[in-house]
Amino acid sequence: MSQALGYAAASPTSPLTSFSFERRAPGQLDVAIEILHCGVCHSDLHTARSEWGAAIYPVVPGHEIVGRVTAVGDLVSKFKVGDTVGVGCMVDSCQHCKPCADDLEQYCENGFTGTYNSPEQGTGANTYGGYSNQMVVRESFVLKISHDAGDLAAVAPLLCAGITTYSPLRHWKVGPEHKVGIVGLGGLGHMGVKIAAAMGAHVVLFTTSAGKREDALRLGAKEVVVSKNPDEMQAHINSFDFILNTVAAPHDLDAFLTLLKLDGTMTLVGAPASPHPSPGVFNLILKRRSLAGSLIGGIRETQEMLDFCAAHGIVSDIEVIRMDEINTAYERMLKSDVKYRFVVDMSSLKTVA
Repeated sequence: MSQALGYAAASPTSPLTSFSFERRAPGQLDVAIEILHCGVCHSDLHTARSEWGAAIYPVVPGHEIVGRVTAVGDLVSKFKVGDTVGVGCMVDSCQHCKPCADDLEQYCENGFTGTYNSPEQGTGANTYGGYSNQMVVRESFVLKISHDAGDLAAVAPLLCAGITTYSPLRHWKVGPEHKVGIVGLGGLGHMGVKIAAAMGAHVVLFTTSAGKREDALRLGAKEVVVSKNPDEMQAHINSFDFILNTVAAPHDLDAFLTLLKLDGTMTLVGAPASPHPSPGVFNLILKRRSLAGSLIGGIRETQEMLDFCAAHGIVSDIEVIRMDEINTAYERMLKSDVKYRFVVDMSSLKTVA
């Protein structure tokens, strides 16, 4: 066992504060990691405040992790001390069901082990996440980082926001000649724009704010549509091959479904706290349109995403914060007051914990 230092929520209403806890000693197939950077995901806030069901306290959030290997188990073959690595939303799964066999661990039939607030395989112990100075993870759930050292903080959000948008774009075979819509320009949406553009698609960003037009074009969108403007929406009726909807608040899905062409698909990756209004059936039937969902990505696909982003020079747009600024960051995140992802510099734990 080793002593770890982090930040945790002690209850749904308490701020995150300094927390000392134990990490397991690395086993034969484990990798020990010094955490350098951890992205701040909206899921962290939802979990810390028990907004997605009762959390197990204390909660140490964080699943967008970049770090350095400090030790490896005797049977570890993929990593060595000193390697730069990443850990995303999962740290384990059952490893024997059909989805796991197909490298789709996020759909594990027995439930994957989340990086935090999740029962550990075998022991059932609660997992603690990346708002900490170190962690120990099974080798098969650790990822190789090949970005330049100066980009590592901005790589961290790829471990959730990056794979959450890459996976559906890849699954629905987005590429050149495709007209792709991205709904929302936040932590997920800005990654969706960058990745879809790198795949060669003609990207259209949908936003409720005309003020985001310039930023969307900078990120790679070819067009920007203010979704509250009926004329702008009407101009794109029946024209999209694929729409990636990243908005995490209930809204009218029909407004976007009507923009899909024959056999077009809209995939939801935003997770609202309450349901969307039910879409009209005829908007699906009359053009054989599909409404789908997607959950992060498997480990193999996450590695593919990281390699793709490194090859195309893609990282997240970030604001780096100290660990003791996390509670303020949560409040700013609720107001969408960040472009587009907070990342905690974990070296700050030495001075603020």
